[in-house]
Parts: sequence; C-alpha cells; structure tokens
Amino acid sequence: MSQIDDRDLLEKILKNALITPYFQPIYNLNNGEIYGHEALSRGPMNSPLFSPDPLFTLAQKEEKLHKLELLCREKALSKFAKLSLKGRLFLNVSASLLASPDHQSGMTLAILKELGLDQKDIVIELSEQHPYDHNGLSRNSVEHYRKMGFQVAIDDLGVGYSGLQLWSELQPDIVKIDKHFITGVDKDEIKREFVRSIVTIAQRLNCTLIAEGIETQQELDQLIAIGVTLGQGYFLGRPTEHPAFSTHPYLVKQAKRRSQFQIDHSETVQTLCRPTPSLLENDLLEDAAQYFRKQPDLIAIPILNPHGEPLGVVRRNQLHELFSTPYGRALYEHKPVINLLSDDVLIVESNVGLSNVSTLMTDQESDTINNEIIIVREGKFIGTGHLRDLLKRITELKIQNATYSNPLTLLPGNVPIHWEVSRRLLAKEDFYVAYFDLNDFKPFNDFFGYSKGDAVIQLVGALIKEWVAPDNNFIGHIGGDDFVVIFGSPDWQHQCDMILQTFAQKIRAFYSDDTLAEGGVWTKSRHGEMRFHPILSLAIGVVHPDPEQSNNHHQVAEMAAHAKNSAKQQGGNIVYFQPTHPPVDIDKLHTRPHHSA
Repeated sequence: MSQIDDRDLLEKILKNALITPYFQPIYNLNNGEIYGHEALSRGPMNSPLFSPDPLFTLAQKEEKLHKLELLCREKALSKFAKLSLKGRLFLNVSASLLASPDHQSGMTLAILKELGLDQKDIVIELSEQHPYDHNGLSRNSVEHYRKMGFQVAIDDLGVGYSGLQLWSELQPDIVKIDKHFITGVDKDEIKREFVRSIVTIAQRLNCTLIAEGIETQQELDQLIAIGVTLGQGYFLGRPTEHPAFSTHPYLVKQAKRRSQFQIDHSETVQTLCRPTPSLLENDLLEDAAQYFRKQPDLIAIPILNPHGEPLGVVRRNQLHELFSTPYGRALYEHKPVINLLSDDVLIVESNVGLSNVSTLMTDQESDTINNEIIIVREGKFIGTGHLRDLLKRITELKIQNATYSNPLTLLPGNVPIHWEVSRRLLAKEDFYVAYFDLNDFKPFNDFFGYSKGDAVIQLVGALIKEWVAPDNNFIGHIGGDDFVVIFGSPDWQHQCDMILQTFAQKIRAFYSDDTLAEGGVWTKSRHGEMRFHPILSLAIGVVHPDPEQSNNHHQVAEMAAHAKNSAKQQGGNIVYFQPTHPPVDIDKLHTRPHHSA
C-alpha cells in the first residue's frame, strides 16, 4: 500500500472511529488478583495501520496525533466502562501532547464524568520511548494529571532518558520496569541485581512497581522471589479485545503454597503474648491510674466487655494528659474507663502467623499505627504483644529462613525438610516422599558450563512448583540437582508423571541442534576416554513411610535415597515406587518410564 493510501486510511480511521481497544491484564503477583488493565489501541484488522507504531508514527507525521490519541482514549474508556473491568485502567498518553496547541485541559475528566467513571481508577501512563513522542517527559506532564486526581505511571524505566534521573525528577506514583530487565532475569545475575535495586528504591520512595514483559514461568518465579508485587506480560495474559481476566490460576496456586508454608513453618502471634492487666468497661479511670503507677513500663491497658472481649485500650499518655488539666483528676477519676477508650488498636487471634500480623500492622493508616497488639483466643482476651517484639522476631525468622533455604531456587533446604518429615511422622500422617535427581548432570555441567547447569536446576524446581498441588504437599531443595517432595495428596503419581513429561519437552531447549541430532554429548572421562551421555533425564524415587515403623527423618531419608538410586539405575525419565513393606522382587516393582522425544 502506498503512502497516499496510508494517509487515506488514517483519515478514514479518524473519521469513522475505526480504533479497537485491546486490554492486557496487570496482576498482583502475591495473590493472583487483577490489579488493572492496560489499554492498547489497534487500527483496522489486516491493514498496514493495525499495529500502534505505524499508526501513531503516521499520525505524528501528518500532525493528527492529538486527534488520534483522543479517539483512542475515548474508545478505551468507553469499553472499560461497558465491560465493567476489574481494577484500574492504564491509559497510554503522549507527553508531547500537553504542549500541543490543540490540547484542551479537562477533556479526559469530562469523558469520565459522562461515563460515570472515577479518576482514582484511571492511571495516566506517560512514556518517552515512542518514536512519535519527541518532546520528552517533564514535571509539568506529571503535575498536570496529578492535579486532576489521576495517578501517574512512568513507562519503560531504563529506556531513553536516564531512568533514575527521570524517576527522581518526576516522582511518579507508579513505575514500570522495562522488559529489557525482565527478559531472562532468572538466568542473568546482573539483571537480578538491577531489579533488586529498583525494588529497594521503589519501597523507599513509596512508589508502586510493575514488571513488564513477563514471558516465562521462570522469570515470574524469580521476580516474586526478588519482591516484585505487580506484573504483566504474555505469560500472565496477552492483550485481547474481549478480556475476561479474573484471578490467575498459577499465581493463586503459588500464593496458597506460600500461605501453607507459613502456616506450617512460621510462628504465630501467640509467641509474642505476655500477661497484661486489663479492666472492664465500667471500671474507673482511677483504677487505670493505679495500674500505671504500679507498673511504670505499662503503656496501655486493654478494656474488656463483660464477656472478656477487648473493646480497645486506655493509654498512659492520654490519661496523664487528662488528669494534668485543672481539676482533671477530680472531674474524671470516678468516671468509667470507657470514657477514655481508644479503639484504634490491632486485635488478632492467637493462631495468626507473624507475617500476617506484620501485614495487618503496616496496612493501618500511618497516623494511627500504634505499638500494641491485643491477642485473643476465640475472641477472648489472653494478653498483649508489642510492635518492637514483632519486628525483632520477624527479623530473626528471616535470617533463619535465609539460612535454611537453597539460594538458587529459594526453596526450603535440609532443615525444613527434616522438620516436615518429623512432623508428619509424629502426627502419624499418611504421606509419600519423592526424591528427584538428574541423570548425567555432571557431564552436562562440564560440557555446557555451570551457568547453564544452574538454569537446568531452576527449571526442575520451577516444574515441580508448577505441577505439585499446594494443598498438603511440601517441596524442598536438598542441594545441587536433588529435590524432595513430601506428598500428602493421593494423586502423587499423576503429579510426578506431569513433571517428567514437561521436563522431557523443555530440556531440549538447552541443547544445540547438533547435540539433539546426536541424542546427547561426548565428554572426556577422568581417564581421558571419550564417553557419550544422553540428553538429561529425571529420575524420581518414591517411598511410602510407615509412621509405626519409621522412628525419625533419618530412616525416611535413607529409604528415599535407596529408591532414588534404583530409579537412576533404570535410566531415562522415570518414577520408581519402592514399597517399604513387604519386600518385593525388583522385577515386580512398579515403574513408569517417560522417554524424551
């Protein structure tokens, strides 16, 4: 199609409003909930101006960018309202339009009012990356929209203008990390360090961070481990004209797994609980004053109703201030404590995990955060905790978890695995232990290098996390290429089969065409002899411990190691189940081979 035809097509698009809004989901990576949608505009299908770059570049050249962008904005807002989409709408806006003589202030607000939308649900996404946007971003660009009640996002951090300088000058509400830093972040330590630094800066500036361009599960897992909480990309959801995004199943599964792990392995707020004097709601303020005189360290006294349920607290400083006024003591000391009750206090059940209590504390309004944690059991007061003790214990647990986790996969290491086996033995639970190990991994490392070897280990960890259901199962990483899964669910066989099938497909991407054609690699042995090693395969040995017969985790570990060795002797991708009782002839053992394609 000629340039003249393209111009005619642009005119037709503008005249007949031939713009179709597409929406790509942005997810909360911590729980799988929709955070918002980014609106993306498309021209007529199967035309040269379908994609945004040629469409907007031509509009810029023809000095019709303002008209096109306003049309795209109207279309996106109208479709967003019509579909009642969840979360916030991210609108791409060219910063240079603010300097355009055609720009009319308040136009977006007028459209929102007509559609019944609230500007707090709209995020204006400014970018300097696009070739059609030559004037760049400025503080005026941000302030213009912020004054109207919109949140402002800076797109493609790290592209074009110096990213950190741009961030510091514009002070946006939201920053999007450019895809360059996300692609291959699971394999590139330098990119991981950049993302970690960006996360730290965002936390200190109280800025929301979104990772763009997430295209693989491994990238997603790595970003979650680093601490990125919002993301978008093809792995999570492609742009579509008819969005029906709700929660993301993989993110929900991972959130359940983390929650279960916290329940199983984290301490509860009960550990912070200490006895504290309390008063009933009809007790007198003089009674409270006596408690404070007798206990100089007492900051607040819980106030309970007749059923023993906490209503709030009376604080030392407030009582002191009241009694310090002229005639204050005489006027108030015989009045009930309910007259000085503060109900801005955190009340939690004793079985709530420390990490959840920390979240509850930080979710409070900044001007009402207090130090007291009122701890109850089935609603009845049992004692109090202190913010200082909570922070101290969480810090200790983080150090402990870091010590006991595998640094490559961030999965629990030996000590948590032993705890989990011991716990299930003690509770006389019915469970299976699966020991995963790669065949011919050392030659692979020698041939391709340790960086690629680490990537394979991360692949195995990611596949186990993908296929092992979160309910009543436990995943651990012993070290190197050795993993353990403790299955409480009865369909462990199916989950292992799916891991093997997926591994057999994905491992081929780590080999060149030549090595795939040969079916493996040749390496020198310690004696200088050339030996052939087939494409990597995964051996899984499974045992079914009997809590009546197994006294400790050492015995279970030994049984699992035997089963794993038997699986490796079979060769290939295989699940090898070794019943513990009664002994069975090796030829009759149940095996399920899965050969690489």
